[in-house]
Amino acid sequence: MLRTQSLGQEQQDCASINPGDWSWRFWLAVPLYPYSKRRTLRKEVVQDTIWTFDQLQGILYTVVPIRMSVVKLEKGGLLVYAPVAPTQECIRLVKELEAKHGGVKYIILPTASGLEHKVFVGPFARQFPASQVFVTANQWSYPLNLPLAWLGFPMKRTHVLPEASGDAPFGDEFDYEVLSIDLGRGSFEEVALLHKRSRTLLVTDSVLSVPEKPPEIVQLDPYPLLFHARDNAFDVVEDTEANRRKGWQRISLFALYFRPSTLETIGLGKAFRDALKAPERSRKAYFGLFPFRWKTDWKLSFNALRGGGRPFVAPILQTFIFNQAPRDVLDWADKVAKWYFERIIPCHFDAPIEVGPHQFRQAFTFLEKKPSIGENTSVSGSQPLPKEDFEFMRKLEEHLTKRGITSPAKE
Repeated sequence: MLRTQSLGQEQQDCASINPGDWSWRFWLAVPLYPYSKRRTLRKEVVQDTIWTFDQLQGILYTVVPIRMSVVKLEKGGLLVYAPVAPTQECIRLVKELEAKHGGVKYIILPTASGLEHKVFVGPFARQFPASQVFVTANQWSYPLNLPLAWLGFPMKRTHVLPEASGDAPFGDEFDYEVLSIDLGRGSFEEVALLHKRSRTLLVTDSVLSVPEKPPEIVQLDPYPLLFHARDNAFDVVEDTEANRRKGWQRISLFALYFRPSTLETIGLGKAFRDALKAPERSRKAYFGLFPFRWKTDWKLSFNALRGGGRPFVAPILQTFIFNQAPRDVLDWADKVAKWYFERIIPCHFDAPIEVGPHQFRQAFTFLEKKPSIGENTSVSGSQPLPKEDFEFMRKLEEHLTKRGITSPAKE
């Protein structure tokens, strides 16, 4: 049974907000937790200049932040990077900024393949009818490759980003570089956007950093944290800071490796037998099912993943995406690393990451295949990721390659 104690002051203050303001009625388009109810937390990153808007998404209580960034323009108005679900709460928080700094002028979709980002752009743009939407050139959708208009984009206001950032209407304040990787069935694309005045780099999925403690948005409802803090189906977990942290660290390993080496699955027969004896068998608790267990040294895997908070490339991108065009990725990373920035705001996990161009470029050294790299590590940033934690994804990649779904890694 999962027991929760009193919420923090921030969560208590939220109790007075109408839960109807959290409603997201198009959740079936991308049916991720928390489904039809999405909270939004706004945070000022650079005073009177940049704000982040965090929401939550996940599968099977493996919940991580998804983030939108809003930047104030020098001549008035706002630029929005990677919109999140435009719930009433989210729109109210944006309109509070509009009242002080001017209306939303530009909305950037910085990806081509990320449905968890693309699905929100059309509905968000409709809330701000004076805005212009900018997308990368090689947009596509799966399982059907539909026109953007069919996905809700306002076609009279939707434009492809110019090849040169100086040709964009916001090019006097921003530089950008677009990474494009042809995956055969579609393209992986990412727009790295530099706000020159605040020396802030916005990215989508290319690099991230994992915090030691669960982000604030994850703590608004601690149930997923406490669910994953359990060691077996019989555990009764109290709501403590230590258990929230333990649950978050395991969630991070789940989310980034799918099945790290320190996670063991148990047979379905035993899982069902244990479920029948579990102290909590509600629908919310998946009827008592808990079909895995963690090895005693699981924390070592998390420490290696976190690497002291340095930015790194997510294992899924290392294994399935960036190895398809390593030279293109390194060229893109080199161009971005020539900019001067002091912080990075990714769309997932921690933000802001207080690092500069050197640390950003280090995140891509795993593509350089240097002979000094040890046999048991995959270099990412200045600290390695353990090879054994990649084992599940490497086997999956081999299986998909044999079936022709993915292509072999390129040198």
